Amino acid sequence: LHSNNNPYASFGATLARDEEQNLWSTPHDVTHTEADDDRVLYNMIVVRNQLDKDSEEWQKLNYDIYTLRQTRKEVRSRWKHILEDLGFQKEADSLLSVTKLSIISDSQNMSKARDILLKLSEETNIFPTSWELSERYLFVVDRLIALDAADEFFKMASAVYPKRPGGDRADEGPRPLQT
Repeated sequence: LHSNNNPYASFGATLARDEEQNLWSTPHDVTHTEADDDRVLYNMIVVRNQLDKDSEEWQKLNYDIYTLRQTRKEVRSRWKHILEDLGFQKEADSLLSVTKLSIISDSQNMSKARDILLKLSEETNIFPTSWELSERYLFVVDRLIALDAADEFFKMASAVYPKRPGGDRADEGPRPLQT
């Protein structure tokens, strides 16, 4: 028997659609396209979905989307790893969660947060070489400043994800802390 009154009939399709739209870490967050990095990914998905799945263009875009998502997951994982090592095991996910409703805790922290984020980008391997700094991590650094943990986060990022000599970044996993 097939009933159109079944409220769960499209549940699988909804989950698939949500996964497609879940460009970062917050399911059902319709504001994700407001950040530049999310908008880029969203536009790639829209273009890909208009192409024939057997085409080379579709395959290339699908690969680019997958690669971008994997890179973002890897960066988030690196941040989470450091947060957990700093003792924020239970808070790591909430510290990394950024939506349209997120606010900067203190406007005076904005320039310090930008400086620390830029320093993380230039002096550590926490971001891949091709990574464009995301506003999302500005909010995270602001939270770390409010918790008086930003400097410790930078020190640990420098130790765990050091930038290689000569300016190249290591693409391997985290290095163990030397004690």
